[in-house]
Amino acid sequence: MSWTTLVLALGLVLIFEGLVFALAPRRIEDLLRALTAMPVEARRLIGFLALVLGVLLVSLSRASLGS
Repeated sequence: MSWTTLVLALGLVLIFEGLVFALAPRRIEDLLRALTAMPVEARRLIGFLALVLGVLLVSLSRASLGS
């Protein structure tokens, strides 16, 4: 993985995170309340699944681009 890809990925994450906070700040508060009510193991599972999905999407996109 090149530095360019890493910087691109970080930039995309920041764009999407920034959009959520800019467009729906009250929904973030609701989401945080829902997350605190959820068991730790459920949050861990959601995080792990998001990680796996992210790796798969990056791998698929890199394979389709021939990089």
